Amino acid sequence: MSRVFLAGATGIIGQSLVPLLRDAGHFVVGTTRSAEGKAKLEAMGIGAAIINVFDSEALKIAATTAQPDVIIHQLTDLSAGIDRAAPEQAMRRNAQLRREGTANLVAAGRAAGVKRIIAQSIAWAYAPKPLPFIESDPLDVNATGSRAISILDGVVPLENAVLDQSDFEGVVLRYGQLYGPGTWSAEPDGAAPVQVEAAAYAAFLAVDHGRPGAYNIADPGGAVAIDKAVRELDWRPDFRRQDQA
Repeated sequence: MSRVFLAGATGIIGQSLVPLLRDAGHFVVGTTRSAEGKAKLEAMGIGAAIINVFDSEALKIAATTAQPDVIIHQLTDLSAGIDRAAPEQAMRRNAQLRREGTANLVAAGRAAGVKRIIAQSIAWAYAPKPLPFIESDPLDVNATGSRAISILDGVVPLENAVLDQSDFEGVVLRYGQLYGPGTWSAEPDGAAPVQVEAAAYAAFLAVDHGRPGAYNIADPGGAVAIDKAVRELDWRPDFRRQDQA
């Protein structure tokens, strides 16, 4: 069993991921930004730390105290969705979290001597080409407008921080558009949808499975190929938590 530091434990994916990790016997410390979130995590049977990911020193202290083998990064700034009145501001906040928050988590992981960091990314950041996209395809570094905010200011620095180093095993999960309980859509929506519990299952498996690198996580038959995740993580896109009941 592993010691896991789960950043974003009260988020949409985090809430599905916590029971999987806990029930498998992993020792888990989850981060939250509020006392209410801390109480919720403790009620779920895991440790909890109130942390602002932009506070790099506090984050290092929390990580080194937890002594994790693995850090899982499930942080976003999109829990309330995109504000239609100010969509660019919301995208910039989320890109900043991906860029600066990931850098701080990586630094905390180094300080704690982690063996692996697993980070949430997105599956719609690829440069245009005939479908489907595979993990070795380039990201859209020539994106413009709002797409550039998301990809160049957020996704690229996040993935570089996790993958382009040799201090730990870096795994990036490129999630498609989430649907299901707690998300913004009850049914599949978008070019590469993925059910939220299946998304959490991929992060759970990545604790112990898969070589370092990027993995597309989405329903089959969409814009991204998922063969690598099925093969190396033993992932199932049809996974639902009741499968484990």
